[in-house]
Amino acid sequence: MVCFINATLVLTDCLVDSGFVLVEGTRIKDFGSMDQWTMQNCRLIDCHGMYVSPGFIDIHTHGAGGHDFMDGTVEAFVGAGRMLLEHGVTSVLPTSLTSTDEALDQTLVSFRQVQQESGRLPRFLGLHLEGPYLALSQKGAQPERFLKLPEPSHYRSILERAEGAILRWTYAPELPGALDMADDLADQGIVMTIGHSDAEYEDVKHAIEHGFSGLTHFYSAMSSLKRVHGRRVLGVVECGYLFDELFLEIIADGVHLPPELLRLIVKCKDHRNICLVSDSMRAAGMGDGPSVLGGLDLGHIVYVEHGVAMMPDRQAFAGSVATADRLIRTMLQETGLPLYTIVAMMTANPARCMKLKLPIGKIERGYEADLIVFDSNITINKVMVAGKLMME
Repeated sequence: MVCFINATLVLTDCLVDSGFVLVEGTRIKDFGSMDQWTMQNCRLIDCHGMYVSPGFIDIHTHGAGGHDFMDGTVEAFVGAGRMLLEHGVTSVLPTSLTSTDEALDQTLVSFRQVQQESGRLPRFLGLHLEGPYLALSQKGAQPERFLKLPEPSHYRSILERAEGAILRWTYAPELPGALDMADDLADQGIVMTIGHSDAEYEDVKHAIEHGFSGLTHFYSAMSSLKRVHGRRVLGVVECGYLFDELFLEIIADGVHLPPELLRLIVKCKDHRNICLVSDSMRAAGMGDGPSVLGGLDLGHIVYVEHGVAMMPDRQAFAGSVATADRLIRTMLQETGLPLYTIVAMMTANPARCMKLKLPIGKIERGYEADLIVFDSNITINKVMVAGKLMME
């Protein structure tokens, strides 16, 4: 057994000063304040007042540490996973970029292989496919030459080859055939989110009726209010506020969404339906300079400057280089929300929004012992996954 003592516990609705967390095997056996703690025959980890939190769950990341999941190798998964782990991520949804079927297949193969790996890695929960069924007008940094309409023969073939590895799929619900696809995905329990979309209010309403439950990187690559023959028509952005049942994922790096926009979002949306995501690419955790968005073979050159990746013409963002600790730090500095509410946006909230059966994302008896220790600057000190210390 392992026991974290003299810690500030980050629960879903409060902080507990001078607390402990007792871990037995892979699960949390007990937790509470130190005046409830009795000496156990276990390894003691004195946190000296630092925070003990559930491990972060990043449900949208393309890579980190010089690796992209679309590189299609086990080495890329391991390299990116270890960088994410160093920044407090204990569970991850590796995310694809629109590409060839062959490149996606190689990522599928590598994902299944890395799930068999042991050692210093986060949990790879399942794949998040971003595309290829995206609106051309909202493609962002997604490569145009690989965009497609959702044909049953195509997406059913992907589902068959994936063998249950897909946990989430982002696509544009206004495309022809998109709602029929949604019915297929809903039957398989795949979480569907709207992204890279030019949908209008009625499109979003129908998408929700067919099982869509969230918006991918809120405000980025999605429609907003416009006039059609003089009448105002809501876009995806406004629907994110209007429909309470939709969860929003936000890239809280302070660049994709400036501080004032972060404050607007948390003012208007129930914080329980907000998930922080890095949407990081391979340059996350690295320095400024040129990098590659997507796989090394099919990706394109981007430039990392001032904490964000830019397209070569500097007219648009090309991806995030944020790490999970930076997201928490930015939200804490800019929104005025309590730490426990912000941490829930990257622990309990994504676990619920992804409909995970695995009990993670909370400090709770019987939950998996995926825990991190960090200081007041959100600098990660220790990381535990399934009761094993991965970083100390």
